[in-house]
Amino acid sequence: MPFINSKLSMKITKEQEVLIKTKLGKAIELIPGKSESWLMLGFEEECHLYFKGEASEKIAFVEVKIFGKANSSDYDRLTSAICDIYNEVLGMPKDKIYVKYEEVSNWGWNGSNF
Repeated sequence: MPFINSKLSMKITKEQEVLIKTKLGKAIELIPGKSESWLMLGFEEECHLYFKGEASEKIAFVEVKIFGKANSSDYDRLTSAICDIYNEVLGMPKDKIYVKYEEVSNWGWNGSNF
């Protein structure tokens, strides 16, 4: 039950969104037990983001929420993959991407909780 939400300082095309979606669907498998079949994604475009006191054309804040826990080495691999994806698809500098992880112990779906 992972959820990846991306706040982007820029507008993206539908093609870029689909490509990012596909690549994140594969990358989430770096966390054991997680797969695209349960992945939900969100994209918030044209957010007013500042980094180091400056507004840049290309900045991203990516939040990854998972049900349960993962190892820090799994998060390291996923952070690397996320930065690679946004760099490849959007030309976003890797040093302008923050990735936040949150482990959730209560997660509801379909009228009940896991």
